[in-house]
Amino acid sequence: MRINKFLAACGVASRRECDKLISDGKVTVNSKVASVGHEVFEGDEVFVCGKKVSLQKNEYYILNKPKGYICAVTDDRGRKTVLDLMPAGVGRIYPVGRLDYDSEGLIILTTDGELAQKLTHPSHEVPKTYLVKVEGTLTEAALNPIRSGIEIDGSVTKKCKAHIVETNKSYTKIHITITEGKNREVRKMFAAIGKEVVFLKRIKIGELGLRGLDRGAYRKLTREEIDYLQSL
Repeated sequence: MRINKFLAACGVASRRECDKLISDGKVTVNSKVASVGHEVFEGDEVFVCGKKVSLQKNEYYILNKPKGYICAVTDDRGRKTVLDLMPAGVGRIYPVGRLDYDSEGLIILTTDGELAQKLTHPSHEVPKTYLVKVEGTLTEAALNPIRSGIEIDGSVTKKCKAHIVETNKSYTKIHITITEGKNREVRKMFAAIGKEVVFLKRIKIGELGLRGLDRGAYRKLTREEIDYLQSL
């Protein structure tokens, strides 16, 4: 098995991040510094930053993140993280992708670095669907700039799907499906058409939804759900 795939399977990081560790000389195989492309065989001893790593059975969870938590393992500002919602002793799981502090909804947490890379890298174009609420009325025509691609932060977003699910004089709710994951992208897209997002919830990754999970609740993914995510 190639060294970066082996490290990802051990839950160290994504393959790309593992390549960086290898390039920086932080990985050894049988006491020798590994190189990118190195092959790992059964019985080899692999160390990362002086700590031995080995293949493990990966863990996969789905979490309904509430507002007020960040998608990180730790936070230097002392804010609560999604790991605070998980059981003690769950292991070295990591959130896949991000939802900002004020957003809520579906987050995958796993030890599987390879799956994390697949779900987050823009080249895989994994669809993610959000429920967005903005103040005031909005027409379907007003969403056309967002659907066709709109400039934010000096670049144009990819085409996406968006449609109104509820509207009245006070607010409008929209479902939007994007295949990118830029920082606060959905909020910035609506800001570009003059609408402030007052509520944002991720409701699907592909066709995987929350299936009635309450805010702050989690569960393990089924084998079928894991296979589905790996097929995206």
